[in-house]
Amino acid sequence: MELSSDMTHIKFLKHSLSKAAILVATALLMTLTACHSEKKIVYFQDTNEDSRIQMQALRVVRVRPSDKIAIIVKCEDPEASSLFNQFTINQIMGSTQRVSVTGSNGIVGYTVDADGNIDFPVLGKLHVADLTRQEIANLIKDELDKQGQARNASVTVEFVDLGVTVLGEVKSPGRVNINRDSYTLLDAIAAAGDLTIDARRDITITRIEGDTVKNYMVDLRDQHNVYSSPAFYLSQNDVIYAAPTAKKARTSTVNGNTVLSASFWVSIASLIATVINIGFNNFGNH
Repeated sequence: MELSSDMTHIKFLKHSLSKAAILVATALLMTLTACHSEKKIVYFQDTNEDSRIQMQALRVVRVRPSDKIAIIVKCEDPEASSLFNQFTINQIMGSTQRVSVTGSNGIVGYTVDADGNIDFPVLGKLHVADLTRQEIANLIKDELDKQGQARNASVTVEFVDLGVTVLGEVKSPGRVNINRDSYTLLDAIAAAGDLTIDARRDITITRIEGDTVKNYMVDLRDQHNVYSSPAFYLSQNDVIYAAPTAKKARTSTVNGNTVLSASFWVSIASLIATVINIGFNNFGNH
């Protein structure tokens, strides 16, 4: 009877310790995978009703060599229009003319050459580098008037395939098209689906200016830092990189089996329970 009672106590103790091992492992896992600190993820933490920020001066996108643009000329005479418009308009969106480019049926874009010129029908070479869309439109309109080709023409210039690249911890990494004259860092992040919960909020913007590569750091938690940054207004071909948090980087191994992964702690709990079970079986056998 006494031996039977001892065995009952051993089985009870073994069961209790096994459960304890699993509970400890679970508690450790919950601690290590606790919610991200609000201070680490919330944007614009310095915002208040009375805050005033000195922003960077408004900056618009200027055309560079290798950029592609589409030019739409509307004249009173349809035949005159056909001389300049080497494309078909597939779609008009809203009150302004936006042209949808779809393969061979879309716009024939004008690629700016290394000297900053385009070869425009009838008018010939036009220097457009460092000009805005509106400035290019005004240049063409003035040349058409000056040469008597089309008076009072309406000229619209559109970007074709101009964009920035968003990489790292965002929901939809890749290239994002610039669809307005002034395109901001926040526009690009929103177009990429926003940062993930595992992204650092201090991000890097890399910009090539001539033969120089410049890097800008912007902390999205600090509204003053965002709006006053020289990188707030983006240029074509900027690269935005959202690095992973330290926790995310540590868990990004080949098999994910690190001290911060669920599989690691499940394995530890199983190992402890097995060791306890073997130990008590050996004890019971003696």
